[in-house]
Amino acid sequence: MQTLTFLRALGCALLCQVTLAAHADPLSYARYDQVRTRDLQLDLKADFKQKTLSGYAELSLNWIDPAARTLVLDTRDLSIAKVQVQDKRGAWQMAPYQLDKADPEKGQALRITTTGQPGKVRVYYHTAPNAIALQWLTPQQTMSGKLPFMFSQSQSINARSWVPSQDTPAVRFTYSARIDAPAGMRVVMSAENDEKATGKGGWKFRMPQPIPSYLLAIAIGELEVRKLGPRSAVYAEPPRIKAAEYELADTEKMIQAAEALYGPYGWGRYDMIVLPPSFPYGGMENPRLTFLTPTMIAGDRSLVDLIAHELAHSWSGNLVTNASWKHMWLNEGFTTYVTTRIVEQLYGSEVAQMGVQVDQEELAASIRELPAAKTALITRDADANPAETYTDDGIIYPKGAWFLATMERRAGRAVFDPFLRGWFDQHAFQSVTTEQFITYLRKNLLAQHPDVMPAAELDEWLYGTGVPASAQRVVSPRLALLDQHRDAWLKGELATKDLGMDKWIAIESMHFLNDINNKASAAQLRELDQVYGVGKSGNNEVAYRFYLASVNAGYDVRQPLQAFLMSVGRQKFVVPLYSALMKTPQGHAWAKDVYVKARERYHPVTQESVDKLMAAQAH
Repeated sequence: MQTLTFLRALGCALLCQVTLAAHADPLSYARYDQVRTRDLQLDLKADFKQKTLSGYAELSLNWIDPAARTLVLDTRDLSIAKVQVQDKRGAWQMAPYQLDKADPEKGQALRITTTGQPGKVRVYYHTAPNAIALQWLTPQQTMSGKLPFMFSQSQSINARSWVPSQDTPAVRFTYSARIDAPAGMRVVMSAENDEKATGKGGWKFRMPQPIPSYLLAIAIGELEVRKLGPRSAVYAEPPRIKAAEYELADTEKMIQAAEALYGPYGWGRYDMIVLPPSFPYGGMENPRLTFLTPTMIAGDRSLVDLIAHELAHSWSGNLVTNASWKHMWLNEGFTTYVTTRIVEQLYGSEVAQMGVQVDQEELAASIRELPAAKTALITRDADANPAETYTDDGIIYPKGAWFLATMERRAGRAVFDPFLRGWFDQHAFQSVTTEQFITYLRKNLLAQHPDVMPAAELDEWLYGTGVPASAQRVVSPRLALLDQHRDAWLKGELATKDLGMDKWIAIESMHFLNDINNKASAAQLRELDQVYGVGKSGNNEVAYRFYLASVNAGYDVRQPLQAFLMSVGRQKFVVPLYSALMKTPQGHAWAKDVYVKARERYHPVTQESVDKLMAAQAH
């Protein structure tokens, strides 16, 4: 029965989308109320000298509006060579097109005029060397130092910079690809990857399940592969492959834990690639090939909850997707909740509980810093001005998870787990809105158990600012004891050597460093570093928090911090560190000097964020 439900959902996924609100995504030019992409075929060549991808994208179309005669695609910095449409005889004919004036964020609309409603359209093009989705690394910027490397980051609206597409999560399509790359390099994509492929005749891929454009992904470089389990493997540069294989050894256990909760894994294989340090995020849940930052390799598997998070996206985000970025909490809030459940099943409730407490504390800190309007899970405003009205990304993860955990605690898992699994089953391979979730929630949980979430409280969780007063905070006994030691240490009543930091697990160190930020003195941080070597920690989550506390306290960590900023491109780390540095005249000047050296090592997504920060601080 489960398999039947899954196949039905897959079969109707593309047709089901037409019921969504027409043309509701303000970040896309596409008129997907008139026509939708159902399949994409890519034929591209990677040119590392020119730093471009060139070739064509062939889109198979489902026309919805009988009167429509224009296909509108999203592009950004693409050079269009020509456009062809396939006539009824199967022949390709030239089609007129125009590119609208470019918007700095959204790019340009590509308007293709058609006679009739062709089933297929081909766009011949090449990308720009500075395409925001793509980073081209020189051999010197890789671990091996032998061959160049390229990888993509399409979320949220960057796919349009390397594929002309209806670049909105409201549209899902299957895809295939043939990629030409230089000899000695392997190509991998968010599709079926053949570990034994040689690339002779081009690297070929197929994604049989429909995905939104932001999950299009590609990486090209000197890569080795190691099998992890019956349906998972890891790709990485040769010098990193052994460490990656060790760190990810529990992948199959995680898949099984998730399946026990939410049903069969629906994507065939769960492969991963550990990218160079410039990758701008912790992970990216590209289906069949999760992209991972090397900063998760701590050597002791202490940061593998990141894998649990990206794996959880296989249900929340990839299987059931937010219809526009206004509804992003449906992706990330659900995923954060599911992550906790996976971690609990594998590592116990004590570890999971500590993680939730740290998330809730970091949420509280974010709420104190943000405008109130940015702290709701979703706005009631029209989906029209994301820069002003969308919730801050850092809020939706923990607040969304807290909302779901609140209902789980009140309903009990015997009731809540089937409810959540039903949400995934009934909306598989569809793009959904908050309104659809509310309808499902009322029908399948609240109608039977109204005390789980009264209407006023539901409204407060979704549309209210901050966290509802009714929210129950998690308190970990282990962290409560650690807090007592922290307070005594800050007061000088407990010696640094007696803290026992060398016996803590990563989440305890993260909690401690979060709490002493802006409280500990430079002298205390210096002694902490001397006793425990925190500034040299191989755990980047720990090192980052120590550097941030040190910068704010005035403890000089410039030497290790420069090495960190020069070697790590993860936005979560580098943006707050640059921001903290630039609050003092001395730090401002030093940060600018470091950024000049480090900028070329960062992905364009990170460059854009730090550039904006630097520009804002200059005024």
